[in-house]
Amino acid sequence: MCRGLESLPTTCLERAKELKALFGSLLQKSDHSILSKKNDKLRLNLDEPLKWKESFEKLLSSQNGLCLFRAFLVSEFSEENIAFYLACEDYRATKPSKLAAKAKHIYDQFIVCDAPREVNLDHVTKAITKENLENASQSSFSLAQAKIYTLMEKDCYPRFLKSSTYLELSRKAKSG
Repeated sequence: MCRGLESLPTTCLERAKELKALFGSLLQKSDHSILSKKNDKLRLNLDEPLKWKESFEKLLSSQNGLCLFRAFLVSEFSEENIAFYLACEDYRATKPSKLAAKAKHIYDQFIVCDAPREVNLDHVTKAITKENLENASQSSFSLAQAKIYTLMEKDCYPRFLKSSTYLELSRKAKSG
């Protein structure tokens, strides 16, 4: 299951901290159409958080939104869901020669019973996924990934939109 903040990649954790600090300063400033750090590494359009509410897909397609959502999931002890989803996205882009090894790693990390970061999948989905791995292809995890996506979209995403961090950001963006 979730191992807490240390399970986040360092770059995402650092980015989440930067975003938190940036958003915190946004909440106290009056002029903020677009802000950037000196090194131009972090850019934020203040209306970006409003777009995240339009759809779960828009949240995931935003680098800032994804980092904040992932940090939110860590606080909710369900970060394994987004980690699995992203591992599947990476897997689909993998060269065919490396699919089998990567598939085994994903299966062992997220799907097998008592996996270190086991995601909540029904027995039938687990069985179909295991069967798919016998002849690994880019779509081997498609069913499992779709189930976890739906779980996040129907459960985690609405809670994220009700979180104090998101509500503050969207309130400030509306009044911006």
